[in-house]
Amino acid sequence: MKFSLFAHMERISPEEDQKQLYEEFVALCKIADEGGMHAVWTGEHHGMNFTIAPNPFLNLVDLARHTKNVRLGTGTVIAPFWHPIRLAGEAAMTDIITDGRLDLGVARGAYSFEYERLQPGMDAWEAGLRMREVIPAVKQLWAGNYTHDGEYWAFPETTSSPQPVQKDGPPIWVAARDPNSHEFAVSNGCNVQVTPLWQGDGEIADLMTKFNAACAKFPEQPRPKIMLLLHTYVADGPEDVKRGAEELNRFYNYFGAWFMNKRDIDQGLIAPLSDEEIAAHPFYSPEAMERDLVIGEADAVIERLKGYEALGYDEYSFWIDSSMSFERKKASLERFIRDVMPAFQ
Repeated sequence: MKFSLFAHMERISPEEDQKQLYEEFVALCKIADEGGMHAVWTGEHHGMNFTIAPNPFLNLVDLARHTKNVRLGTGTVIAPFWHPIRLAGEAAMTDIITDGRLDLGVARGAYSFEYERLQPGMDAWEAGLRMREVIPAVKQLWAGNYTHDGEYWAFPETTSSPQPVQKDGPPIWVAARDPNSHEFAVSNGCNVQVTPLWQGDGEIADLMTKFNAACAKFPEQPRPKIMLLLHTYVADGPEDVKRGAEELNRFYNYFGAWFMNKRDIDQGLIAPLSDEEIAAHPFYSPEAMERDLVIGEADAVIERLKGYEALGYDEYSFWIDSSMSFERKKASLERFIRDVMPAFQ
């Protein structure tokens, strides 16, 4: 099982300097590269200081200058916000600049906050249909001389300009949850990214079951890769485990508030949640986080990840977004590289 880092700039207070946050993001990615991780992933989000990532290709091009070995992945671009020709060309240019290190992760998106602003009137169902139209079109544009007449886009014969340096284009990853999205990915020769969010080991096993069923349904397709993305904190002792669980519980309370899209937002920041509101959440709690995320000292983390490897996951992505300080993120990542990864070599 390979290991990767999944990170964004996170801004939770107006006092935080955005330039410094970007420098800290780069520093974490450099640690991942120097520590022998397989890849770095960063996503696409708009108007949300919670995850600052307006164009992941910009970040990845910059990271190519700061790193030597890691694959550089979009985790993920939001398909309905991209015209196929633009996505094909920008991905191909990124592949050229990064010397063929690009992996292209694609999703339908998740936040209605973003849909309302970039694609008003679109719901998650339509976003999924747009994703299913974009991905095959991008592949054909990379191959060249492609004409498209779809439900959402239409254009005359076009070739991606430029074309990528990787043969047949960068590997494409599809963010999948339901059986249909797994089947779409496998049938179109795409790898799969899954995240159980806070839902724990039962969901992690179920996602693998759906993936295996999709592979069995399309036996003519080579079995693609599957990556598990999960919040991770490697603690330096029992008290630090509890502190990490409390911090990730606060993160998920803010995640849930952004997802529900009902709270006041000022200057890209959500109205602060009180300790009382966080304590009253019906299913987020520090105890649930410790149970359902990977939070623990190194030995416990190794044991947990060995179980995911046994299920068949090809890659485990250390999701470091947590609203923790940079110093705490850095220490956890360094412990992961030093104390956890060697157990899988």
